[in-house]
Amino acid sequence: MMEKCRKLIQISAKTPNNNISRNGISFNLQKRFIHEGPDTVDELLDRHVAKKKEKNNNDSDESEILSRQRVTSMKREALSLYRDIIRATRFFAWVDKKGVLWRDVLRENARKEFEESRFETDPEIVTKLLIGGRDAVESALEKLVEKQKQEVLKEQQQNQNNNSRDR
Repeated sequence: MMEKCRKLIQISAKTPNNNISRNGISFNLQKRFIHEGPDTVDELLDRHVAKKKEKNNNDSDESEILSRQRVTSMKREALSLYRDIIRATRFFAWVDKKGVLWRDVLRENARKEFEESRFETDPEIVTKLLIGGRDAVESALEKLVEKQKQEVLKEQQQNQNNNSRDR
């Protein structure tokens, strides 16, 4: 395809009226202005035709750098998520049936899950774990806020009932 286009361009340079006829098909090649597109067909083809990448040391170095950046980014995200979990657990100050603070239970479980996933290298799985962790933290905090709102409303209603009885 590229060769055919190049041949047509070469022929059109030799043809004074820019009309070329090949296999019963007539082409009218007119000169174009710069603002209408690339100067030559070679430029057009270079811009829009996918080229095969040659494997060499530069490509492997670049891919290694990109891979390291992705891993570093994921590690940063995981650390950020872990810190957010630790911060969020500060609000869970009540005890469970065994008398252990929920804060400590949640932190222990988060640590265990992060340790289990520590050596995961598949970027898709790591991304899914990070998204799932973020969603879990957000939903837990939303439920906590909703429960706190209910408790505050309950206290306000009790205070209003007590004030109306005292009158």
